[in-house]
Amino acid sequence: MQFQNEARRKEFEKNLETSLQECREKGEYDVLVCLSGGKDSLYLLHVLKEKYKLNILAFTTDINIPDIAWDNIRTALDKLQIDHLVYRPSESFYKKLFRYVLQNQEARGAVYSLSYVYAPLFEGDALRVATEKKIPLVLAAYSPGQPEPERMVYEFDKELIENCDWTPPQLRESAMFSQEDLARFWNPARYPKGTQFPRYLAPFHAWDYNQDHVMKQVVELGLVRKARYASPIWSNYPINWLLMYSDLRQFGYNPYAPEFSTLIREGKASRTYWMVMGPLVNWMIRHMVFLGKNARHSLKWLGLKPEDLKVTLPLCAYDPPHIASRTERSHLG
Repeated sequence: MQFQNEARRKEFEKNLETSLQECREKGEYDVLVCLSGGKDSLYLLHVLKEKYKLNILAFTTDINIPDIAWDNIRTALDKLQIDHLVYRPSESFYKKLFRYVLQNQEARGAVYSLSYVYAPLFEGDALRVATEKKIPLVLAAYSPGQPEPERMVYEFDKELIENCDWTPPQLRESAMFSQEDLARFWNPARYPKGTQFPRYLAPFHAWDYNQDHVMKQVVELGLVRKARYASPIWSNYPINWLLMYSDLRQFGYNPYAPEFSTLIREGKASRTYWMVMGPLVNWMIRHMVFLGKNARHSLKWLGLKPEDLKVTLPLCAYDPPHIASRTERSHLG
């Protein structure tokens, strides 16, 4: 299996190298890079600017990004001198969305439920900007294992971008969201026939990724001001602490554990680091102390109580049909 995975990675790497050469001077920028302020997106900017000499537009959807991530963003952009576009949507829609999903989680819990709703929103934001500016490539700093493989491995299928409505059917059926709300999700049918859409790639699925190396590099390269800012624990979205709290409370385990376990088994993350930090993170979350206080703050922000965090929906309730069918097949083996 490891040999097969490596062979596939090398195929992705070859495709990526060709794509990064062919994207030049096709639009206002060569690539649009989704910038969250985490270590991976910072390092991706560095590689694309310094190694590939690309004309980059960094793009951030400003919802629930913590102060540490903003500090990282400013530090890295000052260092690399890259143009940056920030989209700051209405907070009221997102509060309504987060409240609804957390009170109506699907069977896999809070992290999965909100990921399947929240990620397509900011992915769609990036696709819209790239389409309007005729940027041929959107690049996201997803590490191997992100997002769920039924959604994407290395590249979103062309069919998903050019022909599929990404609006979660559960939101439409709930009658809680207006047509204006639902129009925030990517839907290529809104564009004129013949519109050229970008590709959406995850370079760290193609390159030989190592989490420890990336964490060290962003510090050594001066892309973060403090070493701890390179840790995903510190730059995590505040809402994510509440999602982990909900899943720990309902299921008794952290849903990110399988992802990090896979990275460790493949030699892409430090076993020692996560043997210490994993239990510590869970302890902080359960007791809502130190960084775990973000869970309490998010509950207050959303006007929710712990008992409001519930699984009420079946598997794949938030997945558009083209994703739901893949998810169901993967669970059936």
